[in-house]
Amino acid sequence: MNSIESRRSQIEKYRQMSGNERLMIGLRLHVLSCEIARDQIKASQSKASSEEVAQELRRRISLAYQIGEVV
Repeated sequence: MNSIESRRSQIEKYRQMSGNERLMIGLRLHVLSCEIARDQIKASQSKASSEEVAQELRRRISLAYQIGEVV
């Protein structure tokens, strides 16, 4: 199966899911991406407090909205 066929297959699986199931997938992906971003922030700013890490994560999310990467 090539990438186009794989993508079509995944889209078909999403279409068979309920809206709630798709929403849960999206929410889990959001949580995972925030965890990855937090880990990266901690790695690059090792002395940052938990609040400073959270503040930087909020700043990055806000920036993504401002430049239109989040719809």
